[in-house]
This record gives sequence, structure tokens and C-alpha cells, in this order.
Amino acid sequence: MVDKTQISTSKTIQQRTGKTFHLATRLLPKRVRNSTYVLYAFFRVADDVVDTTEDRDPERQREELERIREVALGERESDDKVLTAFRELAVRYDISDEDVNTFVDAMLADLETTRYDTHEELETYMRGSAVAVGNMMMDVMQVEDPETAAPHAAALAEAFQLSNFLRDVAEDIHEYDRVYLPAETREEYGVTVEQLRDREVTAGFREAMRTELAYTETKYREGVAGIQYLPEDCQFAVLLSAVLYADHHREIRARDCDVLTETPGLSTTRKLWLLAKTRALWALNKDPEHVFYRVTELTQQVDHRQRHGDPHPTP
Repeated sequence: MVDKTQISTSKTIQQRTGKTFHLATRLLPKRVRNSTYVLYAFFRVADDVVDTTEDRDPERQREELERIREVALGERESDDKVLTAFRELAVRYDISDEDVNTFVDAMLADLETTRYDTHEELETYMRGSAVAVGNMMMDVMQVEDPETAAPHAAALAEAFQLSNFLRDVAEDIHEYDRVYLPAETREEYGVTVEQLRDREVTAGFREAMRTELAYTETKYREGVAGIQYLPEDCQFAVLLSAVLYADHHREIRARDCDVLTETPGLSTTRKLWLLAKTRALWALNKDPEHVFYRVTELTQQVDHRQRHGDPHPTP
């Protein structure tokens, strides 16, 4: 059984590195909340191996990720509190080896792949970095009908990560030399990697960002539509997560899509206001989609080209 020390260690990691998600996690029922702390800490431990900025050594990083994989799969012993706690959860909730492997493989890909040509390539990466994470969360929540919920959970997980990518364009390129804006979008609007590195907020960059915001919002629509398939005691916390992450889009648009000269973020006051508004509306109507569209600036209406699969929707 996961002990208090393991939970406390994991919770501290989430409090320090994932403040937005931590607020929503605190609203999960206890049966899920402590396990979520452990899951998040496990993801962060692996991510920190990849995101080290000092004395980078890809070979040593690969070795460390493989060690993490072995412990997570029960193939190796460890005295690391987070890794041993994750392994206990994996056994308890029957977290699949496939999801663990897909997640670690995505972390390994980050050591070598720093550019993505298409949305399809980016989504392949996110199957490990986001979708596998969503699958593990469903395991911990003990979703009654995972087959129905899974496509929506995948879309929502992708939406969260895409919002992070759009918020962190400057940080990703300057600290890690990574660009998650697909080349097909950058080329359409005449945006070069050098311009991103030089923090040049051109008209083309703003249009590229608007296109990617709209693309990400299609993921939110699909994802939020599936919150109803989650256990009732988990729905509000997941809904609040969606509200908080999507609100970064409002902040980005308020800055006219300038995420290069300063990274946008939500203040504590703003987060608490969104929590209060979401909770008040939830008390009146426990329909996740209804509340989400009342709180956020997103609409349920989808552009004609988005409905027909165009990866470049009209902003």
C-alpha cells in the first residue's frame, strides 16, 4: 500500500511544479486524489530527466529513463519513493504496460526529436506524452465504461498539452531547443525557427498562433463532451482542469498572441475566480459542457472546415 511519506513526497512535487493542476487535484475525491499526486509525480520525475538544462548527456538521460521504465514495470527494485509508489498503483489499478511503455518512449523521443512537420506527427508524440497519461488517470478513477470515455479523455489530454505548448513557445525553444508549432503551420504563415528564437512577434506568427489555438479548441470540444462518462465524484475536478487550461487561450488572445516576449500565465486571483464561477454554475446545472461554455470564451460552434477535418481552421 502507498504510504503517507510517498503521498506527501508526490504531493510536494505537484505543488511545486504543477500549480494549475494541483488546484483541480485537490477537488478530486480522496480515493483518487492521493493516487493522482503519485501519478503526477511519476510523470514529473521522467519529464525532469528529459528537461535538464545543465550538463546534458543524452546517453545518461536514456539510461535513467530506461531505469524508470524498469521500476515502473516491476522489473527492477528501487528505493525512490515516487517510483515505488507508482509501481504499487500500477498493480492496484491494473495500469497497462503498454501505457507505461508509450509514456517512457515519448520521453525518450524528446531527447532526439525537437521539431514536428505535421499535426499528425505531433499527435503521434502526444499518444505517449498526453494520451497515455489520460488512460492512467481513467484507470485510477475506475471509469465504468472506459471504451466510451477513452476517445474523449485522449482529446482532453491532448488539449491540455497543446495549450501548454502554445503558452510555452519561448521557453521551449530557448531552454530546450524544441518547437512544437508544426512546420506545416509555420510555413503557411512564413514563421521561421530563427524568428521564434529572436522573439520576433510578426503578423504571420500571430496568425499561426490563432490557427493553433483554434485547432486546440477542437480538442477541448471533444474532450469536454466526454466528462459525463467519468465517475460523478470526479467530473467537477476534471471540468475545472479544462476551464483553467482553456483560460490560457483567453490570456494569449488578450496579448494579441505574443507569447515570445513574455510567457502568459493565470494569477492566483484569476484561478480562484474561475473556481468560484465554475462551482456556482455546477451547483445549478451538473452538465459539464453547459458549465464549460458558460465559464470560458470557447463556443460549441465549430467552423465548417474544422468539421471536415481541415487541420487549419479559420481563426
